[in-house]
Amino acid sequence: MSPRIALDLLTILETAAEIADNEGLDAVTLASLAKKLGVRPPSLYNHIEGLHGLRKQLAVYGLEQLYSTLADASIGRSGDDAVHTLGKAYVSFARTHPGLYEATLQSPDPLDLDIQRAGNEIVKLTLRVLHAYDLDDETAMHAVRSLRSIFHGFASLERKGGFGLPLDHNVTLQFLIDTFLTGILQKQKSMDVNQIQIDKTIS
Repeated sequence: MSPRIALDLLTILETAAEIADNEGLDAVTLASLAKKLGVRPPSLYNHIEGLHGLRKQLAVYGLEQLYSTLADASIGRSGDDAVHTLGKAYVSFARTHPGLYEATLQSPDPLDLDIQRAGNEIVKLTLRVLHAYDLDDETAMHAVRSLRSIFHGFASLERKGGFGLPLDHNVTLQFLIDTFLTGILQKQKSMDVNQIQIDKTIS
């Protein structure tokens, strides 16, 4: 066994994330975690409720780390620059922490309040980034969902070797985000035209 270290929930989650990133999420078991920490498996139950509890806590931890990464990247930025920075930070997180990122997608209970709270923080951050485009509430939520689809889809395809052509992945990501932003600007113009027509009708 490795030398015994002080045990707390954060240490457990950091170690679980390390195993997940290096060996894959399926390699995170109570036995592998206990061995890595230099403790007996029953000691883990003082901090987590079995493997199910570990997976839930790891998902929350991953979402919180992803939020922190995205928030740090988007501070002081706005408009197109903020969206591009957000996308690059998201994909970079998935590249750097593949196992932990996967944990955020495989929560034992997606409806768990802690999972929803952590996920909602990312949604609210993305909404703040999109605020510059003056979208109505429903359109803004569709835009958040679209961005997540772009970032997650790109990261997942890249991780699984889905890009076979010898083209720079980062250039493709830039192109994807540029295309999304072009669509947002068109949507914005369309909304402005509709509002002008409504105003003329009322007057």
